[in-house]
Amino acid sequence: MANSKSALKRVRQIKRRTDRNKALRTRVKSLRKKTLDAAESGNNEEAQSSMKLLASAVDRAWLKGLYHKKKAANIKSKTVKAIKAAASS
Repeated sequence: MANSKSALKRVRQIKRRTDRNKALRTRVKSLRKKTLDAAESGNNEEAQSSMKLLASAVDRAWLKGLYHKKKAANIKSKTVKAIKAAASS
Protein backbone atom coordinates (compact mmCIF):
# COMPACT_ATOMS: atom_id res chain seq x y z
CA MET A 1 0.00 0.00 0.00
CA ALA A 2 1.13 3.54 -0.70
CA ASN A 3 2.65 5.42 2.20
CA SER A 4 2.97 8.99 0.95
CA LYS A 5 0.42 11.49 -0.29
CA SER A 6 1.99 11.53 -3.75
CA ALA A 7 1.92 7.74 -3.95
CA LEU A 8 -1.76 7.71 -2.98
CA LYS A 9 -2.44 10.26 -5.70
CA ARG A 10 -0.61 8.09 -8.25
CA VAL A 11 -2.78 5.12 -7.25
CA ARG A 12 -5.91 7.19 -7.88
CA GLN A 13 -4.59 8.41 -11.24
CA ILE A 14 -3.65 4.91 -12.36
CA LYS A 15 -7.10 3.57 -11.50
CA ARG A 16 -8.79 6.38 -13.42
CA ARG A 17 -6.56 5.88 -16.46
CA THR A 18 -6.94 2.11 -16.37
CA ASP A 19 -10.72 2.41 -16.41
CA ARG A 20 -10.60 4.89 -19.30
CA ASN A 21 -8.16 2.78 -21.28
CA LYS A 22 -10.21 -0.37 -20.77
CA ALA A 23 -13.35 1.38 -22.01
CA LEU A 24 -11.57 2.76 -25.08
CA ARG A 25 -9.93 -0.58 -25.90
CA THR A 26 -13.24 -2.42 -25.58
CA ARG A 27 -14.99 0.14 -27.80
CA VAL A 28 -12.36 -0.20 -30.52
CA LYS A 29 -12.52 -4.01 -30.42
CA SER A 30 -16.31 -4.15 -30.55
CA LEU A 31 -16.55 -1.58 -33.37
CA ARG A 32 -13.93 -3.44 -35.39
CA LYS A 33 -15.80 -6.71 -34.94
CA LYS A 34 -19.11 -5.04 -35.87
CA THR A 35 -17.53 -3.52 -38.99
CA LEU A 36 -15.99 -6.80 -40.14
CA ASP A 37 -19.21 -8.73 -39.47
CA ALA A 38 -21.20 -6.22 -41.52
CA ALA A 39 -18.71 -6.47 -44.37
CA GLU A 40 -18.74 -10.28 -44.28
CA SER A 41 -22.54 -10.37 -44.42
CA GLY A 42 -22.53 -8.06 -47.45
CA ASN A 43 -24.09 -5.06 -45.72
CA ASN A 44 -21.79 -2.45 -47.24
CA GLU A 45 -23.66 0.62 -45.98
CA GLU A 46 -23.54 -0.55 -42.37
CA ALA A 47 -19.87 -1.45 -42.75
CA GLN A 48 -19.05 2.04 -44.03
CA SER A 49 -20.94 3.82 -41.26
CA SER A 50 -19.40 1.53 -38.66
CA MET A 51 -15.97 2.19 -40.15
CA LYS A 52 -16.42 5.93 -39.57
CA LEU A 53 -17.19 5.25 -35.90
CA LEU A 54 -14.22 2.90 -35.68
CA ALA A 55 -11.83 5.47 -37.18
CA SER A 56 -13.07 8.06 -34.70
CA ALA A 57 -12.64 5.70 -31.75
CA VAL A 58 -9.15 4.65 -32.86
CA ASP A 59 -8.10 8.27 -33.31
CA ARG A 60 -9.44 9.13 -29.87
CA ALA A 61 -7.55 6.19 -28.36
CA TRP A 62 -4.39 7.36 -30.13
CA LEU A 63 -4.80 10.89 -28.77
CA LYS A 64 -5.23 9.51 -25.25
CA GLY A 65 -2.00 7.53 -25.62
CA LEU A 66 -3.59 4.10 -25.73
CA TYR A 67 -2.15 3.26 -29.15
CA HIS A 68 0.97 4.36 -30.98
CA LYS A 69 0.27 6.46 -34.06
CA LYS A 70 1.34 3.71 -36.45
CA LYS A 71 -0.65 1.07 -34.55
CA ALA A 72 -3.78 3.23 -34.95
CA ALA A 73 -3.09 3.64 -38.67
CA ASN A 74 -2.52 -0.10 -38.95
CA ILE A 75 -5.88 -0.93 -37.34
CA LYS A 76 -7.74 1.42 -39.70
CA SER A 77 -5.83 0.25 -42.76
CA LYS A 78 -6.37 -3.45 -42.14
CA THR A 79 -10.07 -2.91 -41.48
CA VAL A 80 -10.57 -0.95 -44.70
CA LYS A 81 -8.65 -3.62 -46.59
CA ALA A 82 -10.89 -6.33 -45.15
CA ILE A 83 -14.02 -4.35 -46.07
CA LYS A 84 -12.84 -3.96 -49.66
CA ALA A 85 -11.94 -7.65 -49.91
CA ALA A 86 -15.35 -8.68 -48.60
CA ALA A 87 -17.14 -6.28 -50.97
CA SER A 88 -15.30 -7.54 -54.02
CA SER A 89 -16.03 -11.20 -53.36
